[in-house]
Amino acid sequence: MIFNSDKPIFLQMADRLCDEILADKYKDDDRIPSVREYAVLLEVNTNTAVRAYDELARANIIYNKRGLGYFVTKGAKKQIMKERKHVFMKEQLPELFRQMQLLGITLEDVKEAYDMQQT
Repeated sequence: MIFNSDKPIFLQMADRLCDEILADKYKDDDRIPSVREYAVLLEVNTNTAVRAYDELARANIIYNKRGLGYFVTKGAKKQIMKERKHVFMKEQLPELFRQMQLLGITLEDVKEAYDMQQT
């Protein structure tokens, strides 16, 4: 995984795991890779992976079964979607609309570009 410098690596790892949950790679009550396995997969320090898992556990996205590992919390996908939609609507969408206005891009232009990508 290529990390960017404007966000802590452990948060980027947590985001990636959430992306995987959203993509149905892991469903409710599925076991996810161990902290060590995920650290090796992403080529990061184990302590960084621990921080990512702790962050997700605090957010009630994953839970730990002692001796068995971490699992996806029931309803995690819905919770992730709700939070991400909120962030998108409050933080990203206003900037997107501002840029569209500055560049003279209409919603029709966006739809046309989207339709072209789908073919």
